[in-house]
Amino acid sequence: MHSFYSSLMWHHWHHFANTILTQRFFNTNIRRNFMKKLMLIRRSWLAVCTVLFSAVFFSSCMKSNDNNQETPVAGIIAFNLAPQQSAVGFQLSGNNLTNTALSYTNYTGGYLGIYTGARSVTAFDANTNSIIASTDYTFEKDKYYSLFLVGDTTFQNVIVNDKIDSLSGNNGKAYIRYINAIADASTPAVNISEEGNSLISDNAAFKSVSEFVAATPGAVTISINNNDNVQAQRTITLEARKVYTALLLGVPGSTDSLKSVQIRYIENGTLSSDTTDQGFSSVNPSSVKIN
Repeated sequence: MHSFYSSLMWHHWHHFANTILTQRFFNTNIRRNFMKKLMLIRRSWLAVCTVLFSAVFFSSCMKSNDNNQETPVAGIIAFNLAPQQSAVGFQLSGNNLTNTALSYTNYTGGYLGIYTGARSVTAFDANTNSIIASTDYTFEKDKYYSLFLVGDTTFQNVIVNDKIDSLSGNNGKAYIRYINAIADASTPAVNISEEGNSLISDNAAFKSVSEFVAATPGAVTISINNNDNVQAQRTITLEARKVYTALLLGVPGSTDSLKSVQIRYIENGTLSSDTTDQGFSSVNPSSVKIN
């Protein structure tokens, strides 16, 4: 299974290495600049030590330098969907998942490589270092996962297997799902439709995450409604081979433009068109804001 990790990470490293090496270190200044760049890269990635090596080799697994054995890895994408949390960090088994905190409605921007097996998953307040939510989860080799921090006064980590490997990239379709991150006791009606035809029609309790469904590229309308204080609708345009998550967000009754009930979305990535290859061929840059 091809992965966006190899195309994304290798592209940046290969370009950087070629630029530096072709200069052949003709003078001391070039050496000094090279070392500075290495230090900056090192500092940037120290906080994501769980993904340093696995990012490039996610689809084929890592090789150990000591025994040449493969180390299985998975991919995870994390979201801060908790309106009362302005700066959230995530840790897996005590290791930081990202090198910067995620503000409300922000996410990692792409799937990050992680080691598999049973892992503790912790969300913490980056301002106080206090734990917000913690759970345990077992991650499987070559699988893609989503991690959502949700809640209003109490908080939870919602982790789902995205089953990206079950989606086809050669049928001309796009794919979409939703998460209801609105902390409310009601079960609002959630509908995703195209040209009047319903793709998803659910009564979705808080924390519900739907499966991905195939959609014809073009406009789809997403709505959520409890006939009271949870009502929103939005139309977005889907592209072939792309995978989307609709984010149903906010605090019922809030007049704050950021925290009011609303619908946003992200592109999880672009599926490979190779019939022998499953998974993503590319993703958006990291640390991007939700649309």
